[in-house]
Amino acid sequence: MLAKRSLLLFVAFLFTLVAFSNTSLRAELDGDIKAYQRSLIDQETTGSNVVIIFKDGKRRYHQAVQSGKAGDKEIDENTIFPIWSMSKPITTVAMMMLHEEGKFEWDDEVSKFLPCFESLTWQDGDKIRPCTKPLRIIHLMTHRAGWDYPTIENEIDVHVPDFSFDSINPNQTRHNDLQSFVEACANTPLAFEPGTQYLYGINQGIQGRLIEVITGLPFEEFLEKRLFKPLGMVDTGFSMTPAQRERFQPLFINAGSLKGFTYLLDQMTYQPGSRAHFGDAGLVSTMEDYSRFCEMLAASGEFRGKRIISPESIETMTKKWAGGYPEEQNAFQPLLGHYNGFSLFVLEDPSKKETNVPKGIYGWAGYHNTHFWIDPQNEMFGLFMARARPFNWEVPMGLRKVVYGNLTNP
Repeated sequence: MLAKRSLLLFVAFLFTLVAFSNTSLRAELDGDIKAYQRSLIDQETTGSNVVIIFKDGKRRYHQAVQSGKAGDKEIDENTIFPIWSMSKPITTVAMMMLHEEGKFEWDDEVSKFLPCFESLTWQDGDKIRPCTKPLRIIHLMTHRAGWDYPTIENEIDVHVPDFSFDSINPNQTRHNDLQSFVEACANTPLAFEPGTQYLYGINQGIQGRLIEVITGLPFEEFLEKRLFKPLGMVDTGFSMTPAQRERFQPLFINAGSLKGFTYLLDQMTYQPGSRAHFGDAGLVSTMEDYSRFCEMLAASGEFRGKRIISPESIETMTKKWAGGYPEEQNAFQPLLGHYNGFSLFVLEDPSKKETNVPKGIYGWAGYHNTHFWIDPQNEMFGLFMARARPFNWEVPMGLRKVVYGNLTNP
């Protein structure tokens, strides 16, 4: 009897020890992440910012750190952010849905659905030549089409259709619908023959129009019906009501002679009247909404019992479709050791840049410093949101260094 009692006491002690260890680990994790968030504010990289770390079916960390600076807004669960290129993975998932349903094949020529792409041109030195290779859907999925984005150094690029984000337009840009946008794309010379190189660009904007033609629905309506509603993403869309605009986070800019918080550099109007719903850059969302999207990806395409896309689709999305830098000279140089999937980075060689991060994590980012990654190995995701320029790849890498330093053996 005494031996049995001693055994029970020993087991209880072990459970207490484990519980204490987990609590201690959680406190260390919380403190380290919060300190990192504060450092971004103190170094004037961002204003107020917020982080979610999700693991094993629950949130291990969820905390906003406020800057307290004049002109900034405190972040809460209702704060709306422009997510810019974090729109791309959402458009990619929409394309995966239609591919699973057999609506198209990856090697289909884009002109099969959008005839304006039948006769494309590309720039060969100082000459514009007709393309001899067709533009295929797979080229749009993998950023191997040949359209670019303007850079800070080169704000006008011959390989970029005229968005006119920075000029005054009654709705969104000079384009009020996606058909006029794709026609402008078709009239813009490519940087190379389709499929021959990697060049990060406007491809998901074109995919939005493909989705409209394939489904017969406006792009935003398709997303709302098939993705946002099933995931409970109630504040994600291409436009904002006046009430939602009150929750829109101001931009913190720290570039050259510009420093402070402003709405004057929004670039997009998010007016309800526009139908130029750019799937590469046009969505706004909240931390809660986008965490639901990440939760679905972390669960191999399932969200709380509802199947959104198949595990096979996620494997396709994260396959090596293009190398990273320097294998592909046009790839993002800070992402050493990563390759490119369907508008996703995938960590291939942690030793190059992120030594304590597991191979196979994937994710993407947005122009105003929104970032996410999915960790299939640990059934985990991380999500960071702020609204700040200039964009900085080191922000999520620094966060991952903190997180994986604490979660090696949780």
